[in-house]
Amino acid sequence: MGPLPYITDDFIESHTDFGQLINILRSGFAEQCVETPMRHHHDYPNPKENIDSTLLLMPSWEAGTDLGVKIVSVNPNNGKYDLPSIQGTYLYLNGHTGTLNAIFDAKALTAKRTAAASALAASYLSHPEASTLLMLGTGALSANLIRAHATVRPIHKVYVWGRNYDKALQIAGLFEQEDIEVIPVKAYDSHIRECDIISTATLSKDPLVDGNKLRKGQHLDLVGAYKKDMREADDACVLRSSVFLDTYQGGLKESGDIVIPLQKGILKQEDIQADLFELCSGQHPGRKNSDEITFFKSVGHASEDLFGARYYFEQYKKR
Repeated sequence: MGPLPYITDDFIESHTDFGQLINILRSGFAEQCVETPMRHHHDYPNPKENIDSTLLLMPSWEAGTDLGVKIVSVNPNNGKYDLPSIQGTYLYLNGHTGTLNAIFDAKALTAKRTAAASALAASYLSHPEASTLLMLGTGALSANLIRAHATVRPIHKVYVWGRNYDKALQIAGLFEQEDIEVIPVKAYDSHIRECDIISTATLSKDPLVDGNKLRKGQHLDLVGAYKKDMREADDACVLRSSVFLDTYQGGLKESGDIVIPLQKGILKQEDIQADLFELCSGQHPGRKNSDEITFFKSVGHASEDLFGARYYFEQYKKR
């Protein structure tokens, strides 16, 4: 037996074709062959920071084929130590023998599959001619979301905002040699109405997107705000939109963007149009017309990690 493959973030960064990855997720959601228990979600004290951290355990498997589990910690104050807020490892195993196929750095795997899932949703929910994007957030997901959305839609102009303007400048700098014009901004409100797609990837506890400023035909891609007391879009966004989830399993329970409107009676579970399983299998057509405002909430799903691990493990074997 040879050495156990350790698939690094650098390998994943240099072996990603978003078009291929999005299609692998599309097939996985359409076929519905993977079993995924509800993730284990444990908040635990972090006394030195005076704020809770979070431990997430996310298993998924296809019987007789493969299985995997991601172990993640979320530490909101890591930025002041120049560390990502999300730390994680992914274990990818043989579904027949249970032997370990590979160990992955989970940071890039998570970022790539999350961005691919958002773009997958946008391929059904955003206007086919969407060309402008507002990116709120400057973390590890930001550049990935821009590139993934630009894979499924003709995005040519992006405004990027973050609480730290220097980080927005850094994101813009990553695209200097590419065809997409990425413009860092110090304020974003004036760009809400302008952009066809608004993508958010933050740890905000207060809504960032004012639904009263939306116009017909826009698509909201809400990726951050992973706790029940966090929100990136306000009540007006919910009331004006057709609401979609990545999965009902996590989407109905984990993020304030859905949980709070449900608790307030602004949103009813039966009002939610579809999840990615239903979109990809053709059970729901997605966007109905050019005036519809669509709202997609992603909290992540362990099946996405498994689909991504398959993709990158094949890339590693080809190498």
